[in-house]
Amino acid sequence: MKGILYLENGVTFYGKCFGAKGTAVGELVFNTSMTGYQEILTDPSYAGQVINMTYPLIGNYGVNKYENESEKIYAKGFIVKDICEEPSNYMSEESLSDMLERMNTVAICEVDTRSITKIIRDHGAMKCVITSENLTKEELDKCIKQYKNEKKFVEEVSTKEIINIPGKGKKVVLMDFGAKQNIIENLKLRDCDITVVPYNTSFEEIMSINPDGVMLSNGPGDPKDVPEVVENVKKIVKEKPTFGICLGHQILALAFGGDTYKMKFGHRGGNHGVYDIEKDKAYITSQNHGYAVDKESIKDKDVIITHINLNDNTVEGIKHKSLPVYSVQFHPEGAPGPEDSSYLFDKFIDIMNFNKVERKAI
Repeated sequence: MKGILYLENGVTFYGKCFGAKGTAVGELVFNTSMTGYQEILTDPSYAGQVINMTYPLIGNYGVNKYENESEKIYAKGFIVKDICEEPSNYMSEESLSDMLERMNTVAICEVDTRSITKIIRDHGAMKCVITSENLTKEELDKCIKQYKNEKKFVEEVSTKEIINIPGKGKKVVLMDFGAKQNIIENLKLRDCDITVVPYNTSFEEIMSINPDGVMLSNGPGDPKDVPEVVENVKKIVKEKPTFGICLGHQILALAFGGDTYKMKFGHRGGNHGVYDIEKDKAYITSQNHGYAVDKESIKDKDVIITHINLNDNTVEGIKHKSLPVYSVQFHPEGAPGPEDSSYLFDKFIDIMNFNKVERKAI
């Protein structure tokens, strides 16, 4: 199928569509990962976005049921230079193209993905259209104009009911803003008793579970689109050890009185250098975010910056000066990407243990 990729600034690319037929509109972003396309596509944090992969060959090892980060693809579309239609891997169950078709996701190949990336880096994230239909420029412009910036992505991707995953260890409430499966797996590896709750679960409901700690998950969109969550987190941090990841990190900063802003093109990939100030050590991290915490806004908020990005010096981690609360902008669970920073899950267990002993002493 012939395909068209049309950018908001009028630049047009012609290639071949694969996956599902039709037209998709979303925010155009790029990801620099060399592998992990299945985890990227099924990461709920990509809701509403069209993903441009900078690595040229995608799909060569197929897909399988074990590496999904959620039950579906939330991304609006997918862009690659070359797609492998005949994958080779002992775990492969179907091709990427078949998965995209089955999950009704429009994709395009045989376009210059590096040129697309340069446009995003120069001009910032923008809307785009992918279509397998023979649309005119006027029709493509109409698609862009009719597209509305969604503010309910977290509501879309969050669980609709409370789910308990039994364990013999610490009792953790995971506030689901679009939690990746591998975050849950990391808690399971540490034998946590996990209760996954919807994003808008009240403070009172969470306290009724009596958890040892609360985890704020990753998720899509602008943290300022969920002000009710910020208000709940303000109360939670005063009562329970809290660990935030990605969107959870941004929400935590807002709860402490800080501010966030939309980045020009964000961080998405598995090779981002982060400096851990407390450990005096650098880590390679997996990232996926388009918003960041304003460094100046948290200077007088009883918050310490614990991690910084080695590429652009943005805030990558914070902790409260006196409360057992901390967060990171990157993904310590990897999937895809390195797991160098998975020690942060162990830190969460240690904090919950310490908090329990301390409270008993009091």
